[in-house]
Amino acid sequence: MGFIIHDVTIMLIRPTIEADWEALKSVRLAALLDAPTAFGVSHQAAAAYTEAQWRERAAVGGTAFWLAFEDDGGAPVGMIGGAVDGQGQYNLIGMWVEHAHRGSGAARQLVDAVKAHAVAGGHARIVLDVAPENARAARFYLNQGFTFLDEWEPLASHPDIRVRKMAWTTGSASSTPR
Repeated sequence: MGFIIHDVTIMLIRPTIEADWEALKSVRLAALLDAPTAFGVSHQAAAAYTEAQWRERAAVGGTAFWLAFEDDGGAPVGMIGGAVDGQGQYNLIGMWVEHAHRGSGAARQLVDAVKAHAVAGGHARIVLDVAPENARAARFYLNQGFTFLDEWEPLASHPDIRVRKMAWTTGSASSTPR
């Protein structure tokens, strides 16, 4: 029996603070340019945010953000966000990793940070939206213990695109953050 060993890089994953506003802005705008139909906000809208708005986002206003760094002091190579919506559901949002770091383990480490934060906050379930055309992301989330729900909605930034909801619960097979 053979084993497949994946090349996994241990990333520095940390929550943002207000001082990270420029790094968060940079990675968020890169994500919106790279995958404009994967997010609920457009690049144009995010690029128009003021410095004060970016500072508020980085300072954990209503949404908590984490950045992934390959090394301390370098530029971020990925990001993720988590927020509680009006119905009290914990939402994973804004997940993105630079192309050069996809498959490195950065995405899993970012999702693990959100899972740990949600559980620490008393949430037993995390939801997210994914476009069916984004097969790589859907496959990744399935591998992280998320399951598809029979819930669809239009993507806020591109109402012609319908996204499907996925959920992870603390009772799922891959529920324990690694």
